[in-house]
Amino acid sequence: MNIEKMILDGASVVDVRSVGEFMGGNAPGSVNIPLNEVPDKVEEFKKMPQPLVLCCASGNRSGQAAAFLNSRGVECFNAGSWLDVNYVLAQKAS
Repeated sequence: MNIEKMILDGASVVDVRSVGEFMGGNAPGSVNIPLNEVPDKVEEFKKMPQPLVLCCASGNRSGQAAAFLNSRGVECFNAGSWLDVNYVLAQKAS
């Protein structure tokens, strides 16, 4: 699946960085659910419009979250860095 197209089509973006990292900068419209909270919030993820696009600082944590959530029946994809997601959204806005 083309992650850039999903972002441009309005997919739900979830940032799995810590609250502090998220507050330091984030992609517009993204939701912050830190990686350590993901296992406890599977039902919350299932209620979000899918597919989900996950991001973090480098793609490592979002990759872990995507693997975990996919194994629990949540359709999601690792978009890598939140800066990449932000770049795609900025292109859409211009």
